[in-house]
Amino acid sequence: MDERTESTDEAAIVRVAGGSESERRKQRALDEIRSAAEETRVLETGPTGVRELEPLVLLTDGGQTVFYSAPVVGRLESLVETLERGELPTDDPVTVVDHEPEPASLPTPEDGPLAVGRRRVLGRCGWVDPASVPDESAAELAGDDPDEALSRVRDVGLLGRGRGDWSVDDPVVEEWELAREAAAEGSDESDSEADDPVVVVNANESDDRNATDRTLLEAAPGEVLDGALAVAELVGADDVVVYCNENDDRARERVHEAARNAEERFAEQLDRESGPEVVVGPDRFIAGEPTMALEAMEGNDRLEARLRPPSPAEHGLYGRPTVVHTPRTMAQVRRAMLHPEEFDADDADPGTRLVTVTGDVDAAATVELPTGGNLADAREAVSLEGQFKMACVGGQFGGLTRSLSQSPSAPALAGAGLGTEGVVELLNEDNCVLATAGRRANFAMESNCGRCVTCREGTQELTNMLRDIYDGHYQDAKIRELTRVMGETSICHFGRTAIRPAVTGMREFEREVAAHTEGRCPSGECEGAMTQTAGRQTGGNR
Repeated sequence: MDERTESTDEAAIVRVAGGSESERRKQRALDEIRSAAEETRVLETGPTGVRELEPLVLLTDGGQTVFYSAPVVGRLESLVETLERGELPTDDPVTVVDHEPEPASLPTPEDGPLAVGRRRVLGRCGWVDPASVPDESAAELAGDDPDEALSRVRDVGLLGRGRGDWSVDDPVVEEWELAREAAAEGSDESDSEADDPVVVVNANESDDRNATDRTLLEAAPGEVLDGALAVAELVGADDVVVYCNENDDRARERVHEAARNAEERFAEQLDRESGPEVVVGPDRFIAGEPTMALEAMEGNDRLEARLRPPSPAEHGLYGRPTVVHTPRTMAQVRRAMLHPEEFDADDADPGTRLVTVTGDVDAAATVELPTGGNLADAREAVSLEGQFKMACVGGQFGGLTRSLSQSPSAPALAGAGLGTEGVVELLNEDNCVLATAGRRANFAMESNCGRCVTCREGTQELTNMLRDIYDGHYQDAKIRELTRVMGETSICHFGRTAIRPAVTGMREFEREVAAHTEGRCPSGECEGAMTQTAGRQTGGNR
């Protein structure tokens, strides 16, 4: 028995949670459970964020849920049979959680990776039908009482999250007001539809390290769309567009399903002519930058960053006032409107931040950390392979650090020279800081859009200077001056953040970097590169 609804009169239910990474095993588990279930309801859900446990089988009866992680095929039938006899199977589960009879979100265990942080925007992930639209709606609040909805977000001072957000680490309300002003000024001058605002959910994250937005879209896209529709109500936008990566098939499918349900749900309440639209963009790192996302959506083959100002809120998609936020931001907007009591208005970065913990770990995990907490808590969600040496915080262009003692807030991370993009990459002692920084500088050299001279030429020069260290030439002062200029004058965040691995690596691991000028790599990772260098030098002396 398989139903795609969120509630049921039946007490017993089996949920199978997992994302695209566990798709095949999840499908096998679903097939076996469905073939065994006669009375029990079976529900396929999205990822919980913790890959190590997935596919995760959750058996619920009344006020208890039993968690089984990736159970062996063949055992699932007996679990379902036990459940249909009126008993909860409790033979060696991951955990058993007591909860209220009909919880709206995933019951949280007391320990283990699912207990890390606070599951607020992740709460429904792995628990509900991904295509469902939540009963409690921020969009309806914004439609009924826009002043109240706007004041709640303004009062808590919510900041944008993720590199694909135009308001990254800045108050989101400022862009909303700018879009409304631009639309009002345009309508005074003409009746053109080009003056109508549009809301873009920028979900094109091509950094495989970062599964934050993908997790939300695969598990709870209805909440993301609810937040986007709420923003649309506040800025007067009829059009909401979700911009996905062309390779994120499952996320795109989930958004399509949720968008159809949202269109049906909000057609009358919000008097909307159409529901959210889903478009795809290329699987390129630069395609996630907000203005290059707009370029891709307009069909331009050559993606280049747009000059700033103006902001997209003034001149965005096809010249229309455009608000660009990531799925993470939209989910936070929804929480801020519906549950402002969860946000500390005195906090410089109120709310929570989603972080994917990856690197030299058994399996990656996406967790939700309070901004007033400790970034080191993220390590509790994964198992590190080998001995911890350093972390790269901030994704492809993250900052390298020996310690995770900072809070996950934007001001704290920026103050430490780290990134707020939502990735904590744990690296063991086999990793060389120079090789790590060099690979990322080389990626920046090969992947930049080419429009900005500072970024285009600077990334090439930085890569060459890091390579020269292997030849015994460590131009410390020149590297620092180059990265300073790039960080201050690049058009977009690509060039400004591409310097971060090199800058923080040299600062935190200066002796290790300098050791390479003597032909030594303390980690041993660069032995091959230094052997080649020595060969070139020897050949040149003959």
